[in-house]
Amino acid sequence: MRALVDLILPRECGGCGAVGTDWCDRCRAELSGDPVRLAPRLDPGVPAWALGRYTGPRRSAVIAAKERGRRDLARPLGHALAGALGRLRELGEIDPPELAGLTLVPAPTRARAARVRGGDPVTRAALAAVSALSPEPVAVLPILKFARGVKDSVGLSARARVENLSGRIMVAPGSRTGRSACVVLVDDVLTTGATAAESVRVLAGSGVRVDAVLVIGAA
Repeated sequence: MRALVDLILPRECGGCGAVGTDWCDRCRAELSGDPVRLAPRLDPGVPAWALGRYTGPRRSAVIAAKERGRRDLARPLGHALAGALGRLRELGEIDPPELAGLTLVPAPTRARAARVRGGDPVTRAALAAVSALSPEPVAVLPILKFARGVKDSVGLSARARVENLSGRIMVAPGSRTGRSACVVLVDDVLTTGATAAESVRVLAGSGVRVDAVLVIGAA
């Protein structure tokens, strides 16, 4: 059946379009380098990191996952996030598992966009990262959401993004993490840092201290 499907609709790498595979070795290697420290225009108040620039296979994979229904890309993206988290531990940027349990908090997404996409690609990638880190117990808490009235941020200036998000990111009531949890906010793309900054702020207001931000690509 797999061979028949490939004849009709050949598999293509979600990163470069190579035929015959969902995710090729070259794109896997491209996303496995050391995470890059970012300096967003809007400082989230915690260290922000990316797998790399929002170009090449990172950009292609994010677009395919969000706009083309490529749910299968959650696994390679999640594994790349897991590798970056491991490297941040080695560098001493986040606590190792023996000191603090790891909790991943996906950045919020607009409800309508999530419905159209059949779910949130960032949350799917975070769950795939948990699988890659097994048997370590890692929690994924999708506790952030946008209030009504938030616009698509594409094309907005940094100031407009701040105004668009100010007071419009909410935390689910009763959300808590373990006292010794290492909390990492995860997202697909960081452009100005507005979403990350507002997310970190509202989480802190709810008693959740974020230790770092990790994204797939930095625009």
